[in-house]
Parts: sequence; C-alpha cells; structure tokens
Amino acid sequence: METAAIILAAGAGTRMKSKKPKVAHEVLGRPLVRWAVEAAKDAGADPIVTVVGHGREQVIPLVEGDTQVAVQTSQRGTADAVLAAKDALSGFDGAVVVLSGDSPLIRPETIREMCALREKHDAAVVVLTMELTNPFGYGRIVRDGTGEVERIVEQKDATVEEAAITECNSGFYCFDAQALFEALAQVGSDNAQGEFYLTDVLAIARAAGRPVLAYKTDDAEQCLGVNSRGQLAEATRVMQRRINDAHMAAGVTMWDPACAYIGPEVTIEPDVELLPNVILMGATAIGEDSVIGPNTRLTDTRVGRGCTVDETVATQALIDDGATCGPRAYLRPAAHLCEGAKAGTHVEIKKSTVGKGSKVPHLSYIGDTTIGEGVNIGAGSITCNYDGANKHATVIEDGVFVGSDTMLVAPVTIGAGALVGAGSTITKDVTPGALALGRARQSEIKGWVAAHPIEKKK
Repeated sequence: METAAIILAAGAGTRMKSKKPKVAHEVLGRPLVRWAVEAAKDAGADPIVTVVGHGREQVIPLVEGDTQVAVQTSQRGTADAVLAAKDALSGFDGAVVVLSGDSPLIRPETIREMCALREKHDAAVVVLTMELTNPFGYGRIVRDGTGEVERIVEQKDATVEEAAITECNSGFYCFDAQALFEALAQVGSDNAQGEFYLTDVLAIARAAGRPVLAYKTDDAEQCLGVNSRGQLAEATRVMQRRINDAHMAAGVTMWDPACAYIGPEVTIEPDVELLPNVILMGATAIGEDSVIGPNTRLTDTRVGRGCTVDETVATQALIDDGATCGPRAYLRPAAHLCEGAKAGTHVEIKKSTVGKGSKVPHLSYIGDTTIGEGVNIGAGSITCNYDGANKHATVIEDGVFVGSDTMLVAPVTIGAGALVGAGSTITKDVTPGALALGRARQSEIKGWVAAHPIEKKK
C-alpha cells in the first residue's frame, strides 16, 4: 500500500530560548526537521507534507523541494496541524505516517514496521509506544480490560491512576488516510490546554469500530523529542554513537569514538584512522588508509587515499592521494592539493592548486594561485593577490624554487625551473630558468653603534 508522511514542524519551541524555530536547530550539521524528512523518505513515504507555522520563513527553505509545504496559521494543537495537510493529500488513499519534526532519532525500519502492522490488520491507526520509568510529560496509553488500546490521555488531563501508567505515546503514528481525516472532523478542544489533540483520533476510530493498535518499541531512544538545549545535546550523542558504530563496523578506526563527530552524509572508506577531536561534516569523503586528526574539522572536503590531515580546518577543498596537510593548516574553498602535495604548518590556501609533489611547508599564504609540479615554496612566502579592489592570479610553473620570505605580487608568472631569492618582492614575470632577486641593496655604516651609545633603562 502507498504511504504518505506528514511532518509536524509548526511549533515555537520556547524552551530552546532561541530566535530560531526549534526544528531548525541541528544535530551533526543536519536540521532536526531534515532528520524526520530523511527517515520518511528512507521508509518509502511519498508524498511527504511538512506542516510549518512558527518561524516558517526559516523552516520552509529547509524542506521545500522534496516535500510539500502546508501552513498551520495558528498553533491550536496537533490535530489542527495534521488537518492543515489535508488539501495537500487530497485524493490520497493509503497509509499516512505522522512524524514529529523535533524528533530526529526515529528509525526508518520502525516506520516500515508500523505501516506493515497497520496494513496486516487493516487498522485505523497504529501508534508507536514505549515503556518509561519516568513517564512525566508524555501521553499515557490507556488499554481496556482485554488489553486493547482504548485511548491516549495527556499528562495534564490524566487522573492519578492514569498518570501511573508507564506505557507512553511516542508521538509517531501510522493512519489509514480516510479514517484519519474523517476522525479529525470530530476532534474537539475540551481539555486542559484547550487544544485539538491528535491523540483523540484513536478513541474516535475505536468508537467507529476500526482496530486501534500499538506497536511497542524496545528502543525508546528513537522517540526522544528535542524541546531544550539539553535534549538537543542528548539527541546529538545518540546519533553520534549510531553513525560512529556504523563506520567502525565498516572498517574505520577511531581512537575515541566520543571525540569523533561525523555528519550523516560523510563517506569513509575502510582502514581510515580518525584521531581524537575530529569533526567531519557535509559531503566530506575520506579515502582508505588516510589518517585524519587530531584536532581537525573538514566540511564538504574530499580526501584521497593515504593522506595525512593533521590539525587542519578545510572547507570545500580537494586533497588528492598521498597529500599531507598540517599541523595547523587552513584550506579555504577551492583549495586543491594534488597527488603527494604538502600544505604544512601555519599555511593558508584559498582558491589555489598545489601541483603534484609540490610543497608549501610553513608560514605561507597562497591565494588565487596555480602551482605546477615539483615546486617548493619557502617559509613565510605570500602571493599578494588583492590590490584593494580586485583579486589577481599568480602562476608558478613546474620545478620553481621560491626562497623564504618572498612576496609574489599578482598578476605575475614565475617560469618553469626559475629560482626566486629569499626576501624578494617580485612584481614582474620571471622567465624560465632565471634567478630572480627583488631585494633592497644592503648597506653598512661601520662603528655606528659605538658612536651612538644607547642608555639602557632600569
């Protein structure tokens, strides 16, 4: 049977104490609402409708494109939020999964299992439930004398006996679409909060003679909702452990998994070694036999095979096979270290290519530059690419040796095999094979120190 999904992402999340809507906060670089969307997609749901409300101008860009967007104009409860998606699902006749946009840990396989249970018994609804030792704040699952689900009672509406129930509502459901929208038309707001509760649909469906089932999970962690910064950190720890366990099972070594933070889109080949305090985010990819860290953050960066990336920050960079980087290096967007190249200590590279086997060992800035093969850049050298108004390019051809403390003032080309003397400022092109010097002439005044004694201050 076809399955649609509704993602509830309209709440304000006041306990986050933030100008951002709750569902826009991130776990390992991915917004909370995107975790719910991706879980629905992985479970096979199509179409997907995201219901937005509070701060929707920030939420819509996160979900438009691969979900339909519905607006809950005023936050009047979960039933009202689901009803806002009705028009988007007009004519849909299948199962409708309802997920919470602030619950990033739900597993796709759990969604699929709920849907299979509902279809098997032709149930009006299957609710995902969990046993909690401290159920405060959660809706309780009330069963009848035969053990069948009768209704869900919210914390504020629960009697003392109902509040003692430890089986709780996770906030995840799988509905028969027709039964859902027929029941929503009957939901009222006669409760402690004056809201339209989605949980009331269960009792309405039961009264109509349709089966109402619970699917109890042994993994209550996946039902964790994020309502505070503390819960955001807790969800991050859970997802960090899941992701790291999967990478280690696939052949990645981590000295300390608690000190490795890996985003959901990162790919890592076997026999990679991650040292402590490594952060890998976005579409980063790491090739086999590479060693990453310690103290390294890579975002949208591709690292080849057999590389060493030590104490490095890189964003949208390319590091080819056998290249080395760091310690304390900074690769900015469009930095490219070719095979066997090196960016060493305190080196910054931006929008530049460092050719095969070339080295920028230490204390240098390389910007808007193309460096050929077999080039050595001496310590403290800078490509001066900005004239205060425009950026200009530097070209350093194969086999060039640039001495330490050299300024290459762009636009400039250093010809193949040339040598630039240390301490030079180069403002004109250098022909291949030439020695280029751009120093001020050294002068000396003998006896000057003795003739000008300096009184030392005590």
